[in-house]
Amino acid sequence: MIDERRSEWDRLDELARRRRLTGAETDEFVHLYRAASADLADIKTSVGRTPTGDYVSNILARARLKITGAPENVMRQVPRFFARQLPAALFRIRWDVLIVALAFVGITALVGWWAQQDPAYMASLGDEAQLEQYAEEDFVAYYSEHAEGVFAGMVWTNNAWIAAQCIMFGITGIWPVYVLMQNAVGLGTSAAVMNWFGHGDDFLLFILPHGLLEMTCIFVAGAAGLRIFWAWIAPGARSRGAALAAEGRALATVVIGLIIFLGLSGLVEGFVTRQDWPHAIKIGIGAAALGVFLAYMLVVGRRAAAAGETGDLTEYEAGTQRLVAG
Repeated sequence: MIDERRSEWDRLDELARRRRLTGAETDEFVHLYRAASADLADIKTSVGRTPTGDYVSNILARARLKITGAPENVMRQVPRFFARQLPAALFRIRWDVLIVALAFVGITALVGWWAQQDPAYMASLGDEAQLEQYAEEDFVAYYSEHAEGVFAGMVWTNNAWIAAQCIMFGITGIWPVYVLMQNAVGLGTSAAVMNWFGHGDDFLLFILPHGLLEMTCIFVAGAAGLRIFWAWIAPGARSRGAALAAEGRALATVVIGLIIFLGLSGLVEGFVTRQDWPHAIKIGIGAAALGVFLAYMLVVGRRAAAAGETGDLTEYEAGTQRLVAG
């Protein structure tokens, strides 16, 4: 078949390189394009990836560019990204997020309990007066040290940068674990100090309004980073390069989603946590923000996944995938 079809492929390549085509040449071009597409499908299903298949694929890519002309308008891609790609990527890692969240909460609780059982460790955190001032004044005052908008922007950029690092450096397998452990130990130690001086209730009441969504976003970032690491360790039937590329493309979209939702948690932290409102109202606002995220991740994400989305680019955007058995 290769010898029989090569002249047609070469003719398609020749037409694809021309600046202008006549009416007859356009008809021939479309006919050859369809035939070459069928030939490539036959090659892929019968023998897998071959130099001949790559050659035909390159010709088709050049021909497709001539047919489609300019790339698709970015604004037309935005609805698909937010309605399908991003929620599908979040939905795929839902169980990973749950595991990370349970581990984080467990470590935080363990650190908080252990610290309070060891007076020597508590003393090593600072002198009695400093720790008492932290528990009595500084912890609550932290949320009103700056103007609302400034504070919201500060926590947003800081948390977004942490989330981005977890995903970008996820391939190491170390950085996401380090970030999560550092935050869990720090949170557990802070809880221990607050509880040591009888302000454990203040710790929860001031953490929960913004922390519900904020920490969930960090759990998602950690889970996404570890998922990329796992694609490198256990690529399955795909090559490591293909597995890493697919997971990297799919889960990099998560960064954009987390930046948006961390912006929402930053608004809650900057404008809600500091208020002298009933705690039930403030926590309710935080729970509602978390509910929006979970609905997007689980409900919209489930629908997108059921429609075949994975969060990855389409084959047209990412290139033809290599077929594997199993």
